[in-house]
Amino acid sequence: MYATHALRVADGQGVFAHLIRHSGDSAGKIAAALAVDEDTLERLLLVLSSFGVLDADGDRYALAAGVRPYVDREDPRYLMGFVDHLISDTSEQFGRLSGYLRAGKAESDRDTPAPFEALYRDDESVGRFLNAMWGLSHHVSHELVALAGLSDARRLIDVGGASGPFSVAALHACPQLRATVFDLPQVRPHLAARAAEHKLGDRLDFAAGDFFRDPLPAGDCLAFGYILSDWDDETCATLLRKAYEACLPGGRVLVMERLFDEDRGGPLATSVMNLSMHVETRGRHRTATEYLGLLRRAGFVDGTVRRSGGDKHLIIGRRAESGSGR
Repeated sequence: MYATHALRVADGQGVFAHLIRHSGDSAGKIAAALAVDEDTLERLLLVLSSFGVLDADGDRYALAAGVRPYVDREDPRYLMGFVDHLISDTSEQFGRLSGYLRAGKAESDRDTPAPFEALYRDDESVGRFLNAMWGLSHHVSHELVALAGLSDARRLIDVGGASGPFSVAALHACPQLRATVFDLPQVRPHLAARAAEHKLGDRLDFAAGDFFRDPLPAGDCLAFGYILSDWDDETCATLLRKAYEACLPGGRVLVMERLFDEDRGGPLATSVMNLSMHVETRGRHRTATEYLGLLRRAGFVDGTVRRSGGDKHLIIGRRAESGSGR
């Protein structure tokens, strides 16, 4: 608990940014440069060095090997937005687990807001959540785009695509592609900011809607990135059927998720996030076989699994060129 809070505070106060520029500075020099209290800073630095985030040489500190990408705001692998989300939005909800054990989630949450009503309660919360999703998704999305083989795709529909981590990666890799993020209206300005940042012009647009109530826009590639793990099997089946109807003949659906090993014995990160899904949403993480079954149930064929070098993997289903494919 303290190590995670120390990470967040050090990031927010510019400690990591300073060490990127001035590796090997002492606590005194860092404190003077950042205009912070030296005693408090030194205690933070000691925690972070014991935790393996920093290397300490006497009273001099540097980022440990391999750490920089995850604390450097200029690096696509920057993860402190996700840490901020865990502390601000997730950790306070873990107290509900005791109630879930006693009475079950449905009974315990009967009078609480729906998951995304809470996450999207105001613009600050929306921004924090979307930054967390960007940090988790954008870097690995470049690898997932390559695994998806989108050179023949023309219209990507990014369902619940947030501020566009997958769409942005796909558009940079595939010059023939255009993408539409389909998400709740609150997301629009955040997507527009990412589109402008990445100079994508009108190749990346936004369609406001609720995927429970509204039809999905049509395209030859529909993507669900970290979406199906938010929902139970029946809801996932409904969403995939809607994707099937919106998918052009010969097109495909991409499911991008953490995957359990087939015996559900790991990986650890998937097991941890599976518990988080129980607290934050109404979903769970699944095995590749379970996702392939959901795709077949919706009518998609030729299901394949392509694993990335990270925690987020790809399951592909295709809509047949003609006929129902069911």
